[in-house]
Amino acid sequence: MRLLRMGSTGPGVQLLQLALNRAGFGELQTDGIFGPLTERAVRRFQSAQDILTDGIAGRDTHRRLLPWYTGSLLYRIRKGDTFSALAERYGTTVEAITLANPDAKPEDLQIGDTVTIPLPFPVVPTDIAYSAALVSFCVRGLQMRYPFIETGDIGQSVMGKPLWYLKLGSGDNAVLYNASHHANEWITTPLLLKFAEDLAAASAAGENIFDYNAAALLDHASVTLIPAVNPDGIDLVTGELQQGEFYRGAVNIADDWPDIPFPAGWKANIRGTDLNLQYPAGWEEAKKIKYAQGVRGPAPQDYVGPVPLSAPESRALYDYTLAMSPRLTLSYHTQGGEIYWRYGECEPEGAKKIGELFAKLSGYTLADPIQASSYAGYKDWFIEAFDRPGFTIEAGRGTNPLPISDFDTLYKENLPILTYGALVT
Repeated sequence: MRLLRMGSTGPGVQLLQLALNRAGFGELQTDGIFGPLTERAVRRFQSAQDILTDGIAGRDTHRRLLPWYTGSLLYRIRKGDTFSALAERYGTTVEAITLANPDAKPEDLQIGDTVTIPLPFPVVPTDIAYSAALVSFCVRGLQMRYPFIETGDIGQSVMGKPLWYLKLGSGDNAVLYNASHHANEWITTPLLLKFAEDLAAASAAGENIFDYNAAALLDHASVTLIPAVNPDGIDLVTGELQQGEFYRGAVNIADDWPDIPFPAGWKANIRGTDLNLQYPAGWEEAKKIKYAQGVRGPAPQDYVGPVPLSAPESRALYDYTLAMSPRLTLSYHTQGGEIYWRYGECEPEGAKKIGELFAKLSGYTLADPIQASSYAGYKDWFIEAFDRPGFTIEAGRGTNPLPISDFDTLYKENLPILTYGALVT
């Protein structure tokens, strides 16, 4: 998290405001503008934490706010503590604490031991703009609250940010979902993160996800989610990246494309390579098409790169997919309410039937992409390389970037796809 003070703006400020609200230090509007009310709330929090009370959210303040960023706190057991007493103190439940501490013995808590206390709110926010930092907090928070979730990274972005994955389930039906190849389609990132949280919570509670028993789903399948393929680009589009060498580089690229709004029209990674035009499936044809359209070098969108897989983000997902060898993939994009299921003449067995089910459940249209957009994408490469069902989901409708106010509708439309994607192969 960057240093935030009076006059700061962006997703980092929205997250700060949300955390202060969660911690009980204000009823702030999460507008992303660090004004007098936010400064007063920061001062009250700093005073309560007995740290420098300067109204500036720097390293110490962010560190103290970590429980309200991630949704869980680490607590050192004291004499007389019980899970029941801790649940009452922190407004949570014994069941939530027990789930978060599978190795603890509630009847024999040892003084000095550290336990995780889930706090009484969801980990994944769905009403604020996203940033790479927020993705990291969500991944960490979900793993703390649900230790059966496996987390890690598949590599790093241009700027060195982790490309996180979350894995749920132990079944043989391995599926892989990814989101936010394109920066201005970042709303698909919370889509996958919320699905991970809802699936984990339903499984732990013995409840259904959509209309299927979540625990049974995770016995049948293993679901791996890569929620942010392009974290640097997300930070640029949402306004978290506002200065520095990489920001200036993006501005210089955008200056050559005045007809593309900046940063709202930015799809590429931070170096101006379109990550979903980087895969070795008709890449030369994609290059020919985009060059004919005038995109011959780094651009906010549609630059195929100097060679396939030159971008570290695309290379990381390519390598991870090869190692995992999933039976089905979903690639989340926005917008248009369409589902793409084939690559050229490649039609994996059963793919059309699955796509028809997805279309029926979501209300989206099963479609074929236009020729100019039907090469070098992740879905294209997966279908060609594995001859297995791979889908691009163009979620929602409107103009990119879709507003976060669309999230609830987007999630309702796509929850059945995300659920049945793990079941149908």
